[in-house]
Amino acid sequence: MPLTGNGNDGDVQRQLETPMPWIGMYVAAASLVCSLAMTADVFHGFRTKKLWFPSKYFSINAASLSLLAVATKLSVDLTTNMWAVTDRLAKVSSLIFMSTAMGNFMTSFGTMNDKEILLNIIALGVLVITVIVNVWIQLIQVRHFLGGREIYAEEIIASFFILLLLVMLSASAVMVPTTKRHLELKYQEMLKLATEEEILQSVEIEILATDKLRAMIKKYWVMAETSSPQFVIARSATCSTSGVLCLVMAFILAEAQARMAIKNKTFRETASSYGWSTTWIVLAQSAGVLVGTIAPAFRWFTAVNFAYSEKGQMSFKTAFKIETYWTQRLEEWKESSLPLQIRDRKWRKVLNDAKGLILSFVIRVQILIVLSSKLFRLISVCFLSQIKRLKNIFTASTSNIHGFSESESGVNTEQDLTRYVLLLEGEVEQPHKTLKDICNEVDKVIEIGKKQQPQNLKNLLLKIDKFSSLTEIDDYQVPSLHSQEPPNCCSLVLVILTTIAIAIPNISEHSTNWLLSSVNQGLFYVKLIEKCLDRNGVRLNIRNAADYAWQEVELYQKWQDKNLQEMSRNGRNSKNILQELSRQAGETVEEFKRNVKDCRMKDSLNWPVKVIAANSMDRIARTILLVNESHDPLTDEELFNQLSTIIADVLAACLTNLTRVITMKCQQNGIEEREKSVHQAALLLGETEEIIHILQQHKGQSLNPEKSAYTKKWFVLMEHGN
Repeated sequence: MPLTGNGNDGDVQRQLETPMPWIGMYVAAASLVCSLAMTADVFHGFRTKKLWFPSKYFSINAASLSLLAVATKLSVDLTTNMWAVTDRLAKVSSLIFMSTAMGNFMTSFGTMNDKEILLNIIALGVLVITVIVNVWIQLIQVRHFLGGREIYAEEIIASFFILLLLVMLSASAVMVPTTKRHLELKYQEMLKLATEEEILQSVEIEILATDKLRAMIKKYWVMAETSSPQFVIARSATCSTSGVLCLVMAFILAEAQARMAIKNKTFRETASSYGWSTTWIVLAQSAGVLVGTIAPAFRWFTAVNFAYSEKGQMSFKTAFKIETYWTQRLEEWKESSLPLQIRDRKWRKVLNDAKGLILSFVIRVQILIVLSSKLFRLISVCFLSQIKRLKNIFTASTSNIHGFSESESGVNTEQDLTRYVLLLEGEVEQPHKTLKDICNEVDKVIEIGKKQQPQNLKNLLLKIDKFSSLTEIDDYQVPSLHSQEPPNCCSLVLVILTTIAIAIPNISEHSTNWLLSSVNQGLFYVKLIEKCLDRNGVRLNIRNAADYAWQEVELYQKWQDKNLQEMSRNGRNSKNILQELSRQAGETVEEFKRNVKDCRMKDSLNWPVKVIAANSMDRIARTILLVNESHDPLTDEELFNQLSTIIADVLAACLTNLTRVITMKCQQNGIEEREKSVHQAALLLGETEEIIHILQQHKGQSLNPEKSAYTKKWFVLMEHGN
């Protein structure tokens, strides 16, 4: 029978409300995760001296929007009575926390493509409208009781500011694709100019000195940093205004908390079913608002600082100019045809007119938002200009006291790079300090790379000028086990040679471990070079074979499930080891030939990685056996040293492409990945600077005609077989 008694209804209600405090803790945990992500972005900005705080850890995506939906649960709760002090503060803090998160989101649009921007802004809009509608339903339904309700004014203001921030985020999102196109065109023009300068200076990519590489990286770093879509958004008018709004919202929350504390003498007063958890919600969200306001506030200051720089003060004529990139995308949508296939001409006309009216209204709203943002920025410039002038006067007087002029401070160095700064229409040149910080960041990254230099690899490369009797290797033509011979690559050759070397008996463990460590360090750069040069991925499977074989060798000292240490102990001499390795590899290839049925296997590039590695092992092992048989017998240690020399030669020949790879990384085309790619180039230069010096020093003495011929023919053999 149905429960009709009031006592039973009360028991059911109490049972339903029992888990509510733990649901509140779930809300607090979601708020805390968002707060920690915003804190991580703040630390990253300060650490890299990017005081416009790029969105690296807290950006608009499915995860962050889901967390925000949980964090704002109290705002959309229409059924729970929340009239006590802590309950009301939790309602307001949820709204202000969301507005702070939206302010932090703005620059993250720069990392997305057009489709991602559209989907994320729609998802954010749905969440914001849901929250606002629920808040206003509550306000309308209890309008007769608002006289006795605490901090309802703060709720109204917060909900209005959230809606305003959504409009501003949408305005910024609309201009991002257009600014990317403009910046890409400017970048390609500057890239052409930089390339022409290098040609005029007669600088060959392969023989670039490290100091010239450093100068080149700085040039491309400036281009990448100043054209970073996140940086462009951070210095825009809408972003600066969103920073002001976030500051105002933070002050509103602080005012509400202070007023409630003074009036009620406590924060911990709750009457809702969420119970004690509302205190934790207020604490977590208040901390998030405090930390999350830092990035928007600094972005506001950054935009104001750029608008009023030493080189270009803002004028009223340019202050309210609407650049084309703000409305160009909307104009394109307005002029485009309808994507719908409607046969009726009348309805097509109605829909087209409706689309034109809607987009005309949206364009006017966009212009209004941009003009309002520029007005806020102009007011900020006027307010802060006096402070900036006083600071400049104080800095100039201090410099004169210490006899330290601007030209001596290294500003002239940045002056040479000012033409590589990429700016949008209407932007003034960036301050000297910003350009100086960008250049200093290059030096810091290179210094970090220097602390990570591969010492064992450098010692191994010192062997590249000590060739042995294996210079006659080109006289030996080893027949292939298969008619379709797969091509080789440097990494696979290095893995095979190292495998043979550590399997040689009577070699000290220290020597084999040193060789393993040296080759492991070298393979990191060899793989990077091969990946960059093999853009189409033609030899991807060959490189995968090298990875497969090296994992077994380095981690377990095994070759295709055979223990190399045990093989070394049981082997009588190096000849016996080479024969055993060749025999095992040959069996693997022959078994593959007998059992292959897939027609794709006719192309050797599609072979299984195990077969590719075995085929390479067979050819190299038999080649070394033939070479040894034509000379006086070598001791195990002599063969180990000769193999170490060949490994050093192979590494040296491959690593001569380092300067080329560094240059290619500097010229990365993708605008979203360009900044990261140049950073990798600077780090790579720092790690390999001494290696490049070693290769340049040995370029003349080690590659004499006889040795150069040997190296060339060895590579022909390894690369193409017969």
